[in-house]
Amino acid sequence: MMKDFKIFTGNSNPEFARRVAGDAGVSIGHSQVGRFADGEVQVEIHESVRGSHVFVIQSTCPPVDQSYMELFIMLDALKRASAKHITAVIPYFGYARQDRKVAPRAPISAKCVADLVTTAGADRIVCVDLHAAQIQGFFNVPVDHLFAIPTVARTWREEMGFGDQFVVVSPDAGGVERARAFAKRVECSIAIIDKRRSGPNEAKAINLIGDVKGKTAVIVDDMIDTAGTLTQGVESILKHGAKAVHAIATHPLLSGPAVSRIQESGLQKVWVTDTIPLSSQAKACDKLKQISMSAVVAEAIKRIYGNDSVSSLFS
Repeated sequence: MMKDFKIFTGNSNPEFARRVAGDAGVSIGHSQVGRFADGEVQVEIHESVRGSHVFVIQSTCPPVDQSYMELFIMLDALKRASAKHITAVIPYFGYARQDRKVAPRAPISAKCVADLVTTAGADRIVCVDLHAAQIQGFFNVPVDHLFAIPTVARTWREEMGFGDQFVVVSPDAGGVERARAFAKRVECSIAIIDKRRSGPNEAKAINLIGDVKGKTAVIVDDMIDTAGTLTQGVESILKHGAKAVHAIATHPLLSGPAVSRIQESGLQKVWVTDTIPLSSQAKACDKLKQISMSAVVAEAIKRIYGNDSVSSLFS
């Protein structure tokens, strides 16, 4: 029944790929993604994909360039092996933060990478919580943009409850839509941190718009990189009288001092998903809680294969 439906994975997040395949009711395809002696990516597909609908699951998380090269070469290998349809499932889409020109002579890296993915052979893209929704328009193939908020909000309601005792905080003006989506499901109000960014991974919380006094605040963002912005936001929220502060982020990049900053901060708990694997240091942090997105991605894959609606997943 599923003979022409196959899932392959690179090396960036194989555990997540295995969970997705298990939820989809198939096994991971037989392939080898390794290195030549000089470090070049070597890919071998060890089963026939001729005429098949193939899904390649590869988060482009650190090492980002290495993850992208694995994805490009796997897509090319499958295209040359006569796969009928090739869908690149990219739970975390790297290079998404440069999605527009913010200074003279600056690149639009997200567009550059989008072109490379489709040129390598992808007929369709599946992503989870893109840094900016307009990145979908950088691709000349269909894009299914999945959201983590419904899954995380369901877990939050089950474990923490809902209502006016909570307030959802957007870490910047650009994240208001994401914060509003979570607040709607938790049935509470929202607030916004007004910040000024002086450079990459450098931001300073300036002002808090909204009422957090006496409430449990929930900062909602798409990713946590160095956690500098996040921990500054926590300090600002606590100074404004919040009872406690939690954070929710889809993609736990957790670069450099991120884990130690979270551990030493006033955060009660940080809720993240498994689109990016946690390091051993992050796994040891008792403030981090990971929620799986595998069931959502698996259901989207099955619907794409069956030509069913993906958007109804979030109705």
